[in-house]
Amino acid sequence: MSATHARARAALALVAALCACASTEQRSHYDALQARLERAPLEARDGDPLGGAPVLRRSALVQLVLDRNPGLDAQRAAARAALARWPQETALADPIFGYGVRPRSFGSNQVDPAQDFDLSQSLPFPGKLALRGERALAEADAAANEVDSERVQLAALASRLFDEYWLAERALEANEQQLALLTDVQGVALSRYATGRASQQDVLAAETEQAMLTHRAIELGAQRRILAERINTLLHRSPELELPVSPQELEPEPERDLDEKALIARAVENRPELRASASEVRAREADVALARREFFPDFTLRAGYEGSWQEDPLKPVIGLELNVPLQLGRRRAALEEADARLTREKSQLRKLEDRVRLQVASAVERLRESQHLLHVSRERLLPVARERVAGARAGFASGRATFLELVDAERALRSAQQAEYDARASLSVRSAELARALGETPGIERGAQ
Repeated sequence: MSATHARARAALALVAALCACASTEQRSHYDALQARLERAPLEARDGDPLGGAPVLRRSALVQLVLDRNPGLDAQRAAARAALARWPQETALADPIFGYGVRPRSFGSNQVDPAQDFDLSQSLPFPGKLALRGERALAEADAAANEVDSERVQLAALASRLFDEYWLAERALEANEQQLALLTDVQGVALSRYATGRASQQDVLAAETEQAMLTHRAIELGAQRRILAERINTLLHRSPELELPVSPQELEPEPERDLDEKALIARAVENRPELRASASEVRAREADVALARREFFPDFTLRAGYEGSWQEDPLKPVIGLELNVPLQLGRRRAALEEADARLTREKSQLRKLEDRVRLQVASAVERLRESQHLLHVSRERLLPVARERVAGARAGFASGRATFLELVDAERALRSAQQAEYDARASLSVRSAELARALGETPGIERGAQ
């Protein structure tokens, strides 16, 4: 009899071991994700991050946005919440303790007082806990990759706002220079008009151009303030706070091999959105495997002491219960649902891969276009406009050119300068867009300014 008891205990122990918790590999994965998602709370990063900075640098701005933006903290908290599902999914249900008495046995002269004790532990079919853990980790992986995706998008937005802020400040400077020059020329026109060497039309044209430049300064100032408010919002600062001035020159764009096929392959490997979608596919694969496991029974191990038996050898009891999976229709429907969800996620992944390929190809073309536009602006448009202004100034000084011709030449130079600034900012924006399409963090991975 003792050998039979030993075999029973060994069988129960084997069932418990097979049904028990997830693997050490899953534990390592969980620990790695937990370390990846650890973050100091936003309240611990109070204070003005730009206090005392004389110049606003792109790399510093992007890093500060990534450190302080509450949206990224919210995304990270959602990922931590998803990760917290793993210990819950891989844990066994709580054991159940039972206690019962035979009331009429107390005070009886025929039988001893009868008390029953029972302890039971439910155990899922072997492999179910591991699959639940795999699903939870895959969903946490997807959430963690969504954090990386949000990080890339925030960096791209911060880099773009930096370029727009730089462009607004350069436009303001150019407008101020043109206004100062026009004021000097207007004085010459007035003196000539007073001596009868210029017409009233020249004076009126100067006043009109001066009014337009003054209004342009107001427009550009408002644009700069709005951009500063947007940057402050990204930095979790008060919108009305002043920003440091931007540098006079944008950092030179790094040389990049624009081999489209190689860049697409790199993006497919690195884009966090694709990694998140692949993780969702793994989670749905675990759902399918779990749905198949539901056709097998779960177990309940029981051990107890039944004092109602008068014979002592019969009082200890151990047992095994299992559910009988007879509801096949429900299980088949659950499997069909899991298969459909897996098919949907795989289709979403292929769709996202197509979108990534298109984004990279479009970003490459736009970057090439911006490179050409900057070359044309620097090598052709701006030199011609400067020569035209020089000739108009010399002609106006000698009386061979009218004031309207000089104003027209100055306006053309201003347009050419603005076009060159636009082209430089556009090249920087297009480079950041390509970095984002590749899954890189714009403003950091391409080097600090």
